[in-house]
Amino acid sequence: MKIVISPAKSLDFETAVPTLQYTQGIFLSETEKISSVLKKQTPQKLAELMHISSNLGELNWQRNQNWQLPFTLENAKQAIFAFSGDVYTGLDAYSLSEEKILQLQQKLRILSGQYGLLKPLDLIQPYRLEMGTKLKIGTKDNLYQFWDSKVTQAINNELSDKEVLVNLASNEYFKVIKPKLLKAEIITPVFKDYKDGKLKVISFFAKKARGLMVRYIVDNNIENVTDLKGFDSDCYAFDSNLSSNNELVFTR
Repeated sequence: MKIVISPAKSLDFETAVPTLQYTQGIFLSETEKISSVLKKQTPQKLAELMHISSNLGELNWQRNQNWQLPFTLENAKQAIFAFSGDVYTGLDAYSLSEEKILQLQQKLRILSGQYGLLKPLDLIQPYRLEMGTKLKIGTKDNLYQFWDSKVTQAINNELSDKEVLVNLASNEYFKVIKPKLLKAEIITPVFKDYKDGKLKVISFFAKKARGLMVRYIVDNNIENVTDLKGFDSDCYAFDSNLSSNNELVFTR
């Protein structure tokens, strides 16, 4: 079983990590091309491009100027500990044992606008570049065009025949993958909460639940869809009536 998730806008490069083990991303040469384009953007242009405030434009301009290879533990951090959004709160990688971190390294992949595809222990430097950003890289008009074939092939290379790919990424990020080219069954969990008498996907809760499911898979050595349906963290429960073969709905 393999899992894909989205990155996070929120970053934590201050908290000490529980392991000295790290790896390097497989697409650093491509990332360097993106970095060279980003370095040429002004703070104002970055703010317009990413629809962010001028202060964030200035922050990310500085990040872009500071970005450089090679990555080391002195100037970079393992991705699973650097991202700190809602998904990563649910996952809570800091409380994993080293054995479980290594299992996570085998199962989990993080989709990224700047890095393409990351393993949990791949080093990254601070950045902000959402996959939906309309940034032209060479002959490619946007990041989807730049990354789709590369990321899809990289995931395929890691999948064994009939292996399950659990899609816990957002729509924005999963769109970079070409599902028809994957040699895997794709399972997409959906998390819904009752609000005002109706079942709804509430972004904050759904993001945290995605992280909780990653943790559930690793903690319980889940390898098949039947066991995946046993997910019950944070009072969620599998609803067979709302689910289909490829979409598993969990409600609370």
